[in-house]
Amino acid sequence: MKNQEIMQKDLKFNWHPCTQMKDHEFLPIIPIKKAKGVWLEDFEGNKYIDAISSWWVNNLGHSNEYINKKINEQLNTLEHVIFAGFTHEGAVRLSERLCNLTGFDKVFYADNGSSAVEVAIKMAFHYWKNKGEVRELFLSLKNSYHGETIGALSVGDVGLYKDTYKEILIKNITIPIPADQSEKEAEKALKEAEKVFEKHHKNISSLIIEPLVQCAGYMKMHSPLFVKGLRELCNKYNILMIADEIAVGFGRTGTMFACEQAGIKPDFMCLSKGLTGGYLPLSVVLTTDEIYMAFYCDYEELKAFLHSHSYTANPLGIAAANAVLDLFERDNILENNRQKSKYIWDKIQKFNDLPNVKEIRQTGMITAIEMIDYPWQERKGLKVYEYGLKNGVLLRPLGNVIYFMPPFIINYDEIDQMIDVAYEGIKKVGE
Repeated sequence: MKNQEIMQKDLKFNWHPCTQMKDHEFLPIIPIKKAKGVWLEDFEGNKYIDAISSWWVNNLGHSNEYINKKINEQLNTLEHVIFAGFTHEGAVRLSERLCNLTGFDKVFYADNGSSAVEVAIKMAFHYWKNKGEVRELFLSLKNSYHGETIGALSVGDVGLYKDTYKEILIKNITIPIPADQSEKEAEKALKEAEKVFEKHHKNISSLIIEPLVQCAGYMKMHSPLFVKGLRELCNKYNILMIADEIAVGFGRTGTMFACEQAGIKPDFMCLSKGLTGGYLPLSVVLTTDEIYMAFYCDYEELKAFLHSHSYTANPLGIAAANAVLDLFERDNILENNRQKSKYIWDKIQKFNDLPNVKEIRQTGMITAIEMIDYPWQERKGLKVYEYGLKNGVLLRPLGNVIYFMPPFIINYDEIDQMIDVAYEGIKKVGE
């Protein structure tokens, strides 16, 4: 099968996510035959640098030999087993490692990021209900994104995703975000946030945040001081805190988890994406013994947590996750990331000279170049995306924001190519 044949059959049968399918009347859909490292390759030998880690999941690159080996070993012994009344060695090992890494006490498994958010907000609501309080409100940040299932959409604030379904969403209040990464803006936003905490705290189950970077929210970034201040407000007003580290966890922001930079521990932490290195769907919600014990009871009280799915703690996904943690322990990934982040930051200064660039910003291995406020109908970001594909780089935009979230294994020559193609693409659409 060649590219064109696969494209035609794909468009006949498949409905793709986050896509207006009519676009593919003029925009080719790229069939990928294989991938290795940072490179994707189609059926005609064209290669593309995966500058976005295939939606931020392949942190350690494609077809990693060590992860491949560990999944194959697991495949030959146990592919799946019910996780109610049964367990398996891989899940026990992964849970222990995650708790040791984060300081949490308990792990609840799900199968994707949105599901992890659903678990966390249900668990927060149910916690208060088990304590005799019905707290029907949730609190989140303006411009936030937490997934696209109903509960996750409810606590998000990206209109593109949320407005269509607003009539069926649960109750949520949003608080302002800092205008930039400065501590001054963090303090200003915290003052506004406290007004909402003070007014509504008795009815709020939890606050959910994406610490440091609102990824799907056009890569808006804020100071660790803002995260620390929100934790202090949650403590003051007795509100549970959920850290959505689905996109920013596992080394993406420069530390293993973004909350580390704020020196805080939330009540729940949601992890997915990089958890399995992009190999298999898996997510976790980490929480404390205090939360856990609120559900621990005899059947007469009916306090047990009510959530399950068929593939909970799937052994193949667990094997991939354990392999990812092995690589973090074996290799100097975080330090290498810091060096690459600095290199990328130095290299992108030239974007400031382009008249159609509004701002550049970076947190760890997340870099964003925001173009000026072009009308959305002009779809300038899409034009940069097209330019990137023609020149061997996958640059999927967020509106007028072009960003880099490459696999951590990217080398410096590949970084140069990624940046140079983005620069020329942005320059071209501004002419």
